[in-house]
Amino acid sequence: MTDTKRTMKDLRVVIVTGLSGSGKTTALRSLEDIGFFCVDNLPVVLLPGFLELQTGSSSEISEFALVMDLRQESFLEKYTDIFSRLKEKGYRIEILFLDASDEALLRRFSETRRAHPLSEKGAVIDGVKLEREKLSALKEMADNVIDTSFENVHQLREAIQRYYHSYSAVRRLVINLTSFGYRYGLPPDADIVLDVRFLPNPYFVNGLKKLDGNEKRVQDYVLDSEEGGIFLQKLLKLMDYLIPLYEKEGKANINIALGCTGGRHRSVVILNQLGEYFSGKNYLANIKHRDISI
Repeated sequence: MTDTKRTMKDLRVVIVTGLSGSGKTTALRSLEDIGFFCVDNLPVVLLPGFLELQTGSSSEISEFALVMDLRQESFLEKYTDIFSRLKEKGYRIEILFLDASDEALLRRFSETRRAHPLSEKGAVIDGVKLEREKLSALKEMADNVIDTSFENVHQLREAIQRYYHSYSAVRRLVINLTSFGYRYGLPPDADIVLDVRFLPNPYFVNGLKKLDGNEKRVQDYVLDSEEGGIFLQKLLKLMDYLIPLYEKEGKANINIALGCTGGRHRSVVILNQLGEYFSGKNYLANIKHRDISI
């Protein structure tokens, strides 16, 4: 099979820039969580070469986010020409500019005890005003301006992902599903643990004891029972409620564990159903049956 090389129009490039202390690091991490390949502080003069390498590649990654700002000495004198030339060539360059009020920036610098990159030995407010002046033209050029003055980290993450996720084909919340046996201990990294030992136990049924939850006969026994059918229905409704809230909070992954006595029958059956359900909703669901072979 011949690899298909990407063209300029296949790439989406978001340039994250703005005032120091406005939340660029949070924005970059938020974009990374929804599938963007992220680079912090790439010199603007290297951007054309970086993108040329990507167009000649057959990689599946097509969305890139790059933080560029005044930390690069040549940024101010080079960015206008470089961005314009790349757009003329056909690259999808989008500029995300993060802004904030002087009061908000002063408060953040005070809380973190960081020095403003342009204040040198002077007051932070002098650096803030100078940077605002130097970046005014870039702000005018931006495709998207977000004022973060009254946004906390979680609110900014939600705003970034709400704006850019609609264009992304990748759903970045990874759901790790583990079945286990209580007799062997709980998975130490579980965020949610559900006990399914109340379900009818195939272990005590002739012909099912030596099978496991991947076998159709065992699945039918558990799921066709009144308890199994009702529980699965309620479990899926619970997941419909919880998972979007975890996404809204900005979690990149969540670990869900289901346990029965030995981790061989009931927990395996329900976990497989949960995995199919999440996959059907385009989540990446990793399934692990920890104790099925013990």
